Formats: sequence, C-alpha cells, structure tokens
Amino acid sequence: MEMLKYIFRRVLLLIPVIIGVMLIVFFFESVSGDDPALAILGAGSTVEDREAKREELGLNDPIVVQFGRYVWNFFSKGDLGTSYETGQPVTREIFNRFPITIKLAVIAVFFGVVLGVPLGVWSAIRQNKPIDNAIVTFSVFLESVPNFWLALMLITALSIRLHLLPSVFSRSFAGWVLPSITVIVASLSMIIRVTRSSMLETIRQDYVRTARAKGQTELKVIVNHVLRNSLIPIVNSVGNALGTMLGGALIVETIFGMPGIGNYTVSAVSARNYPAVLGSVVIFAITFSLINLIVDLIYILVNPSLRVSIIKSQLSKKQMRRMMKGGS
Repeated sequence: MEMLKYIFRRVLLLIPVIIGVMLIVFFFESVSGDDPALAILGAGSTVEDREAKREELGLNDPIVVQFGRYVWNFFSKGDLGTSYETGQPVTREIFNRFPITIKLAVIAVFFGVVLGVPLGVWSAIRQNKPIDNAIVTFSVFLESVPNFWLALMLITALSIRLHLLPSVFSRSFAGWVLPSITVIVASLSMIIRVTRSSMLETIRQDYVRTARAKGQTELKVIVNHVLRNSLIPIVNSVGNALGTMLGGALIVETIFGMPGIGNYTVSAVSARNYPAVLGSVVIFAITFSLINLIVDLIYILVNPSLRVSIIKSQLSKKQMRRMMKGGS
C-alpha cells in the first residue's frame, strides 16, 4: 500500500515537470518574433489572410491565455495542438513515429547491457592487467567518438564503398544495422565504465573477503556478492543511457532519415512548426520522467532495504501530521 502511494506521488510530480517544460518552450516561442500565420500561408498571402489565420489559431490572444488553453487541452484531452505543416493533430503524428525512436533506444541499451556489463565485470576482476587496460582504452575510445561522425563513417565504409548496407533507413533488418551500431557505441562505453567502477568499489568490501574465506568459488563471490551489490549504479547508468539515446535520436534519425520523433523534431524546428516542437519536447520530458520512475522502482527490487526506508518515511510523515493535529 505504501509503495502504491509512493508511485502515485511520483506520477503526480510529473504534472509540474510537464507544465514547466511547456512554459519554457512557450516563452521562447513568444520572444522568437516568428509569425506562424506567415509560415502556414506563405509569403504570397495577404495581410488579411494572415490576420484571419492568426485569429483562427488563437494567436491574437494574450500569451497567458494561449498557455492556459494549451495546458488545459493537454491534460483534459491529450491534445498537443495541430501541426502547421500538415494540419494533422500533433499527438497522432508523434505517436505514429514514437515506436521507431523507442525501438532504437531499446536496441542501444539492450546491447549495451549484454556487452557492457560482462566487459565491465571482466575489467574489474582483472584490474591493472593487460585485459583491463585494453577494455578501459576501448571504452574511452568509444566515449570520445561523436555519434554523427561515427554515423557518417559507417555510411562511407559499409554503404558507399563496400555496398553492404543501405545508407538510408528502411524497415528491413539491413536498414536497422547502421543506426543501431551508432547508438550502441554510446551506451556501451557508459555501461562499461560504470560497471567497472562499481565492481571495483564493491569488490574491496569486507563481506566479499569473508565470502572468499568461507571457501566459496570465485564465480559465486563475483555473481552473488560483488555484482549483485553493484547493481544500483549499473541500473542508474542503464536508465541514463536510455534517456540519452532518446535525446541523441535527433542526430542519428536525421542522418539516416528515420521517421522517428528525433527527425520529426528537427524538421519542425527548421520549419518553425511550434506545435510540433512543443509536442515533441513534452513527450520527451514525459518519457524521460517515466524512465526515472521505473529506474527508482528497479532500485527497490534490487535493494529491498530501500522499500523499508520508503515505508519508514511514510510512517514518519503520518506521525508528524498526527502530532500537528494533536497540538492544534
């Protein structure tokens, strides 16, 4: 019951985050000086037509009224406005593209975990050995490679010169390979480094030496004691990697022409399509906040003592309220 209350409160905290994001984007839109009516109708339109379009879109209302209307429409109907370019609801356009972006981010994190965690563990248990130095050097190299540069090099090498893979995204397996490699590299380097550092911190603890003194095999010590107690930083890095992949999708999707939210956002910015920009930013903010919530819940599953702390926190708050009521 206490956990459900905790989750409910965390979900409620999304509301001020969403409103804050909307407020920031609305502010920059208001000071940009762009005329959406001109962007929609074109330079050949008359002043009367542009004025009528602004009235139709509610752009002549004070910015406070526009903001309040937008917030109300979103929370009451899930309405993110209408695209200036296509005339279609932004919500529909975003969620038609959302699976592409999520799939790309999940691929990056999945292979980052499958490859990065074993490499990080191997590096930690062979600290200062040649294999450790090789893995650390490899992860630093991956970290230093910009994703846009890597994407262009992959296209040049595997598509233009060797003709092995398509340079433009398609929904076939081959069309996913180059974008996936590009995003996997970024998540892999992060997870390797975090896993290694977390393992090195845990492997020096007294309970690890005690487990070895009891005669447990090295594999059991590493898996049951070291890796298990190193999971919280690793889980946090996985959550950060997933959020980073969503943000990095803007560049990768644009380079490979992927019909995801990232490419949609970049196109909307170029076209001054403010409802599409605002809707994309709101969806990114909600997604990232939900990822953080899921990561926190996984913390509790990995470390049950955190659940006890949450329950104690809830009980202490109840006691404080009772004391305040009794004092009044």
